[in-house]
Amino acid sequence: MNSTRGPASAYPSRIVCLTEETTETLYLLEEDWRIVGISGFTVRPPQARREKPRVSAFTSAKIDRILELQPDLVLGFSDLQAEIAASLVRAGLDVHIFNHRDVAGILRMIRTLGGMVGCQDKAEQLAARLEQDLDRLRSTTAQLARRPRVYFEEWDEPLFVGSRWVSELVEIAGGIECFPDLAHHSLGKDRIIADGSEVVRRAPDIILGSWCGKKFRPENVAARPGWSAVPAVMSAQLHEIKSPIILQPGPAALTDGVMEMHRIIAAWAAGH
Repeated sequence: MNSTRGPASAYPSRIVCLTEETTETLYLLEEDWRIVGISGFTVRPPQARREKPRVSAFTSAKIDRILELQPDLVLGFSDLQAEIAASLVRAGLDVHIFNHRDVAGILRMIRTLGGMVGCQDKAEQLAARLEQDLDRLRSTTAQLARRPRVYFEEWDEPLFVGSRWVSELVEIAGGIECFPDLAHHSLGKDRIIADGSEVVRRAPDIILGSWCGKKFRPENVAARPGWSAVPAVMSAQLHEIKSPIILQPGPAALTDGVMEMHRIIAAWAAGH
């Protein structure tokens, strides 16, 4: 649903979103009429793929196609899109790259984006509602008699642990993060587990996998040398969390993503 539109020149009215989280946020704010191009990896909300042209992957983009759309703002995420951003800036476009890596950063992104398009009140309401839902979940998980140790795997070759927001959401969902020492790093290369036996040593009760768009294979994880001794493997607690609801630092992670993790954790706790 479109919001009431102000003067075209007051705020950006032709926006290209190079990642999904800003697309989803603009739809939630009912400001989706401003979007003229999206990432090809966008799946939330589903109508975005039907309504908006796809102009980028994650580390590559159709620069000429973006220029044809004549955006007055391009939104991206992280250092991995720095080269795309540089090309667009050199072409004379306004570009904003978000670089948030934690739950607080996701909420700040929502508020900032709302300010950029002139709907600060709606953005504040959305962020406040998400914060309240997370607080309620914290209160619920505080009642768990036992909290499982959780290993979240973002990639399998090499082994990557989840990003900082994923680690924080594991804790909010009721788990104990197995690799807090790695999860706080921003760059993927700094979140690599050099020796898989370290996972065995940290003995997770639950293994959650989200292989960045590739199907998680619990049988392959269980077959790794020495991993048969991992409590999660012995009790068949290996679960996939779909990438679109956890690996994008946006509203999906704070809603469907954290609740899916909580469902798994709560079921484990009920069995113990």
